[in-house]
Amino acid sequence: MTRDVSERGRLAQADSGEQPWRAWGPYLAERAWGTVREDYSEHGTAWAYFPHDHARSRAYRWNEDGMAGVCDDRQTFCFALALWNGKDPILKERIFGLTGDGGNHGEDAKEYWWYQDSTPTHSWMRWRYHYPQAEFPYDQLVRENGHRSRFEGEYELVDTGVFDEDRFWAVTVDYAKAGPADMCIAVTVSNRGPETATIDVLPTLWFRNTWSWGLKNRQVPKITGTPGRLAGEHRSIGAITLVGEDEPPALMCDNETNAQRLWGLPGKSHYPKDGINDFVIHGTPTVNPAGAGTKGALHYRLELGPGETRTLRMRLTQGDAPDGPGDDWDAVMRDRLAEADAFFAETIPDAASDDEKAVARQAVAGLMWGKQFYHFDVKQWLAGDPGNAPPPPGRRFGRNAGWGHMNSFDVISMPDPWEYPWYAAWDLAFHCVSIARVDPGFAKAQLLLLLREWYMHPNGQIPAYEWAFADVNPPVHAWAALQVFRIDGSHDYDFLSRVMHKLLLNFTWWVNRKDVGGNNVFEGGFLGLDNVGPFDRSAALPVAGALEQSDGTGWMAMYALNLLDMAIILALHDRAYEDMATKFFEHFTYIAEAAYRQGLWDEEDSFFYDVLRLPDGHKVPLKARSIVGLLPLAATTRLTSETLNRLPEVNARVRWMLHHQAEFGDVISARRLGGADRRQQRLLSMVGQDQLLRILARLLDPEEFLSAYGLRTLSRAHLEKPFTVSLGGSDFTVGYEPAESTSGLFGGNSNWRGPIWMPVNYLLIQALREFAEFYGDDLKAEYPTGAQRKASLTEIADDLSRRLISMFTPDEDGRRPIYGSTELFQTHPDWKDLVAFPEYFHGDNGAGLGAWHQTGWTALVLDLVFNLHRR
Repeated sequence: MTRDVSERGRLAQADSGEQPWRAWGPYLAERAWGTVREDYSEHGTAWAYFPHDHARSRAYRWNEDGMAGVCDDRQTFCFALALWNGKDPILKERIFGLTGDGGNHGEDAKEYWWYQDSTPTHSWMRWRYHYPQAEFPYDQLVRENGHRSRFEGEYELVDTGVFDEDRFWAVTVDYAKAGPADMCIAVTVSNRGPETATIDVLPTLWFRNTWSWGLKNRQVPKITGTPGRLAGEHRSIGAITLVGEDEPPALMCDNETNAQRLWGLPGKSHYPKDGINDFVIHGTPTVNPAGAGTKGALHYRLELGPGETRTLRMRLTQGDAPDGPGDDWDAVMRDRLAEADAFFAETIPDAASDDEKAVARQAVAGLMWGKQFYHFDVKQWLAGDPGNAPPPPGRRFGRNAGWGHMNSFDVISMPDPWEYPWYAAWDLAFHCVSIARVDPGFAKAQLLLLLREWYMHPNGQIPAYEWAFADVNPPVHAWAALQVFRIDGSHDYDFLSRVMHKLLLNFTWWVNRKDVGGNNVFEGGFLGLDNVGPFDRSAALPVAGALEQSDGTGWMAMYALNLLDMAIILALHDRAYEDMATKFFEHFTYIAEAAYRQGLWDEEDSFFYDVLRLPDGHKVPLKARSIVGLLPLAATTRLTSETLNRLPEVNARVRWMLHHQAEFGDVISARRLGGADRRQQRLLSMVGQDQLLRILARLLDPEEFLSAYGLRTLSRAHLEKPFTVSLGGSDFTVGYEPAESTSGLFGGNSNWRGPIWMPVNYLLIQALREFAEFYGDDLKAEYPTGAQRKASLTEIADDLSRRLISMFTPDEDGRRPIYGSTELFQTHPDWKDLVAFPEYFHGDNGAGLGAWHQTGWTALVLDLVFNLHRR
């Protein structure tokens, strides 16, 4: 039998356990400093406790970081790239950026790098970085951003002038696997400047420090360095070897803290973590002359003329390795790239344009490079390590004190390996939808992971993110599981059943904890939308009362329908689930009806609003027209007569509700023929046809939500007429802000008051497609509002998809809207085809904003391409 050597063959081998093709990958974060895991301060000041200045000198407790880095799935070893342009005060070992209190719009990376390519098994990967030849302006970036107010734009690296006259190094790192634990590596360095220049290139291998914390049975591993070779030995993985061509010198030190530099105290090693840095920069004797340690680098010094390029060939393999990169190096590189091309050619729809295909492939790359090793034993972190001083006692009652059961030691999809190098529950759900297009096995494993006993709280809450596991994220896990199930072919009932069993606990937590009045409307909190409201919804209200939320209620109605859909799918194969289907059908009707009964729907404005319920029974509607009032559209599904006939108990309950509880009739439509096969069906939705059309009149209005690039999160009508409410003697205001936030709410590092956000756009487009399946082409809406022409809901969903995709693809002038007015990115041949996937987008011009590499949920653009061209 011939072994399948294609990428699909490797995926099948990985899923079956035949070959561990996912065991090595880009699981090394690009920032470990400034994270909660490394914060042992009394008051949770993570940014200050472990700043960037400490990163080169201080051993990390929980994980590691580096540039273009790879590691194994337990992060036993790490490999990454270090560079020096001959002028910087430190080696370029990690991406630099500003902390949350250092930037005028929150934390922000201040460098330019791109994830250009990756297959799901990481058999082929490409990473690109542009490194200034002038001294990197660390102090200038800190100083200028520190001076700017929230009303000014961010000061970026390109604004400093360091890329003028093309004085930069273009550095590309390619990885190709010869086996699951055997990587061929190419580091290609190009001098883009007008003069001959010198650069130091230091491919670096080290072991994560697991031995310095006083834990039991932690032996110190060893790396031995000789010209062109770093040979490591670790009790967990045995031997690991890095070899490079041309026999460059090996520089060795220890992955230990330089306590003398940081605190004036003696350290554990004469050659600590920053020894290679100090040797290369200052020539000090800080590398071990015996050629041994736990961190080593091969030291290449390249002198390249203008436009000259040099590729360094090397190999990283478990076990011993021959001298040099190997006779098969060129063939491995060539074959893995060809197999990657074939994989994406058969995966991405043929009908997509070449530009759309390129964007989709780079979106996959960002998702794959965003997979990170995540290690965090919360109980150990709260108590402190035996080898260190006890942490301040206040930590026992501070951040994450109630989550001592959590013990993470997994590879997890992160929103952004620099800005968000920790998972976020609702981000992860969206990631998995796009990941399922290329690696459904990994997507399913990720969704199940957060529901396991060592993640989900015993009370049923899903952890939000490490800054505050108890924060409340929207309940989108069930929705994502259904999408992944369907993308994977709708046959993995075991997966769906396992997800549903755990989500029953989570749904119960929501009902018990977030419906304080027991009236089927929900309070949720900020629900991931940061500063969308006039005041911080995650904090105490400015007056006594309860905030009944349209988005929280919409999310819960959607959650009930998702669980209904799951139960129906499973009940068609196992009738024991039919009781569950009737339960969630009924629960949805209660929630949807309560939204109207409790006043969330404003009949005059044709919109859903949050309502502040006061102790005396009075209700104050918060009439800011935002995404909060649009999310109820997502609570929509269809029941076909075929399904109801096969599930008599569900059918009977639907009929009973219609005949005996007429108040629920508005959320259960009459039967009608719909869908491609014109089957008889019913629509379950928070909005009927009349409400839908009235909401769409606002949604599709260019003066409100409709932008040339998608849907804004706040109506543009609030530009001229901000919403203000007076509570407790203070005024609280929401105004349209299409770009960065001028508000400090929730840290001020993102903005839901006008920009375009991919995940909520995606959900609304999906809702329109669901309505279209029910109403067909019979129902049309004016599009855009005021244009005096009508379009079907499918046509509208398609056009909204094109608007979102168009932010990433070149327009008729060859310009990508995401890059705004930055000419270097728009026109320069070295920059213009390198695509980033920002966190959110300017509400009027589509320019990218926020975290620059939040490919995670912004990679939903990949799924938009699939849905647009493969329906």
